[in-house]
Amino acid sequence: MLDFAKEVQISLPKLRTPEPQRSGTLVRLVGLTLETRGIMAPLGACCEVMGKEGHRVEAEVVGFNDKTLYLMPFTDPVGVGPGDTVRIMSNSGQVRLGNELLGRVIDGRGVPIDGKPMPHLPDQLSLLGCPLNPMERGPIEEVLDVGVKAINGALTIGRGQRIGLVAGSGVGKSVLLGMLTRFTKADIVVIGLIGERGREVQAFITESLGAEGLAKSVVIAAPANVSPVLRLKATHMTHVIAEYFRDQGKNVLMLCDSLTRVAHAQREIGLAIGEPPTAKGYPPSVFALLPNLIERGGVGRHGHGSITSIYTVLAEGDDASDPIVDIARASLDGQVMLSRRLADQAHYPAIDLNGSISRVMQSLVSPEELKQSNKLRRLWSVYQQNADLVQVGAYEAGSNPELDEAIRLREPILDFLRQDMDKGQDYAMTRNQLSHMLS
Repeated sequence: MLDFAKEVQISLPKLRTPEPQRSGTLVRLVGLTLETRGIMAPLGACCEVMGKEGHRVEAEVVGFNDKTLYLMPFTDPVGVGPGDTVRIMSNSGQVRLGNELLGRVIDGRGVPIDGKPMPHLPDQLSLLGCPLNPMERGPIEEVLDVGVKAINGALTIGRGQRIGLVAGSGVGKSVLLGMLTRFTKADIVVIGLIGERGREVQAFITESLGAEGLAKSVVIAAPANVSPVLRLKATHMTHVIAEYFRDQGKNVLMLCDSLTRVAHAQREIGLAIGEPPTAKGYPPSVFALLPNLIERGGVGRHGHGSITSIYTVLAEGDDASDPIVDIARASLDGQVMLSRRLADQAHYPAIDLNGSISRVMQSLVSPEELKQSNKLRRLWSVYQQNADLVQVGAYEAGSNPELDEAIRLREPILDFLRQDMDKGQDYAMTRNQLSHMLS
């Protein structure tokens, strides 16, 4: 008797999965996006639009609707029009990496922009990285010396911590970032300059880094005038390069300036493909992207290498309740708040201890050192709360012993928190100075 199942299996012809078409046709330009049909490609695929007059524009697939793909070009789509050919160049977001990236300045696609030849990069990784199992991460248990007195003394951070520099515009975030770049003790420094002014790229490299600092650094630059897709790719490139060196056992310092501009880039992309705006015009994809980026930092598997992540966060209009500031505070391991009031008084770095916190400090320093740091923060806060009374002479000495001490130590505390941008101070010396001042 013939087995029916076997008979059916034998009689059915072998079905072949159709290969995706490699080219399609451009049908429409809407806002920041190009629409194409007749082509199959996944999200993140890189395509090339070939105009009839020889113009070529690279673009990335950022969305789709049925058989229509939405592309966002890397440059202005000048010279392309309806009916132009769209060709798939790559189906996945893979990037090439290697040690020869050190000392180089590249864009979001990994192309050098420093005038030097293309480096030899033997390794290839996904642009989105590979998430770590949280149970495999090592603990944050080693103090990171950043060379800035106010942070070393009052907001001690650890190797592998993720922290934000939060401030409005023009308060000194970039200057403080430059100080951290020069003075922090790290094996590798990875710097992402995302969405900032173009002139700051050259200034940051020559003034903040210098030749010695650049030798152990990788700079990824995507200024404000480039496509939001390139700004986002540069952000992912910054993180994957940091992960690459961390997995070699290196202690990496990753600086991203700024997280807010990354959110702006994702907002432009999301709104262009039809996402609904929510808080302050940001679509939901922004609030999914930022925690994923931040979680890519930290200590590696079983303590093997680390990424200490420092993000600048722009509080638009000095609004501390800005949605990007809120999500950064919730996702990071601490924040350093910069004050416009202090900057107006020429107090630099303009670090305001009110609102600033390091969430892992208590596990890094001794009980005596923690007690000194908390006393410094308390004296600063007490004086700030009563500054008006003291300045108009309405306060009667002896009424509040803690305020009396805050008034007596006001000038030493201000001197301790101020620092010249060209002079670093190591952790041990900072601790000695703090201990001597409070004794």
